[in-house]
Amino acid sequence: MRWDLPDFIQDVLPDEAARLEELRRRLLDAFRSRGYRLVIPPLIEYLDALTTGAGQDLGLCTYQLVDQLSGRVMGIRADMTPQVTRIDSHLLNREGVSRLCYCGSVLHTRPSSLTATREPLQLGAEIYGHAGLEADIEALRLLAEALRLADVPFVRFEISHVGLFHALADSAGLGESVREEAFGLLQGKDMSGLKSLLADVGNRAAREALLALPELYGGAETLDAAEARLPRMPAVLAALFELRRLAQSLADLPIGFDLADLRGYHYHSGLMFAAYGGGAHAALAKGGRYDHVAEHFGRARAATGFSLDLRELARCSPLTALAGGILAPLEKDAALRDKIAQLREAGEAVIDALPGHEGTWKQAGCDRQLAKQDGRWTVIKLD
Repeated sequence: MRWDLPDFIQDVLPDEAARLEELRRRLLDAFRSRGYRLVIPPLIEYLDALTTGAGQDLGLCTYQLVDQLSGRVMGIRADMTPQVTRIDSHLLNREGVSRLCYCGSVLHTRPSSLTATREPLQLGAEIYGHAGLEADIEALRLLAEALRLADVPFVRFEISHVGLFHALADSAGLGESVREEAFGLLQGKDMSGLKSLLADVGNRAAREALLALPELYGGAETLDAAEARLPRMPAVLAALFELRRLAQSLADLPIGFDLADLRGYHYHSGLMFAAYGGGAHAALAKGGRYDHVAEHFGRARAATGFSLDLRELARCSPLTALAGGILAPLEKDAALRDKIAQLREAGEAVIDALPGHEGTWKQAGCDRQLAKQDGRWTVIKLD
């Protein structure tokens, strides 16, 4: 009988699992040291709670089933951020700033790319209750620190602002369906499709500004080009002002700007960013501001943060697995037992050598052994 797994679903074997766990501990410990408190939302919820405020895209990638107890439609989470937002706004109900982090499996109906899994291990951090740019800067710096701890090479950050699109779409008088289609075309850099869609827009300045967005990418000079090419509307100037402040505050990081790098049409409300590196073709992490999502849980709450797939991060990280185990003979020797206890307290894995399995212990993960030398138990290389 063949024990096949579904497409884009994989087992995690010991070496990879050890690397994932090492990364998870590093990052969550770093988050905790900065005041981010861990929450663990449920794997399954009623569908409306899982997709509230996130739009159609999240609904399409969420597995659905009927609850046998209530008869209501439930979903297996495809993204933990709305769940964490619900926890902050509905359960914690704090007045001031709340910093939360999380890590757990999510399930997608379809993979996000040809090399992605349908079961990402999502890790993220969110800041609630502060609408100022300081929270966005903190989130970006925390993401930079996470990638540094993972030792990901060649990291760069691409930043955009959804407020630019909405201001220009309002000025162009785009209806909701046309606006959403234009958003998708900009996201896909489909210039011919965008020109065709906007051909009948009467406001020429707004139309030309929307068509200019895909050409506005690069370093800090991009913001000068944007100010020269985009209408001097209050909302446009406010978005560009935020981007300039961000560029000044993060001048020590490898940041760039791509003003057509849009995502989360129903979700994001301001600054957006993505991190690239490690040779991955797609973004390693995505984040940004989403101030309106909490409104759907009955309480308006400013919010910003980021999330990433820990499995993809592990693939892009040069970190090696933890050291192998130490094989210990089964002997009734008090000194041996004391030595084993000392090694385990120091964080080593010490494995008892069950009889009859000589020659197989390297396969079991051992690379060293305890041997008695000059009357003392010593760790030596496993033969």
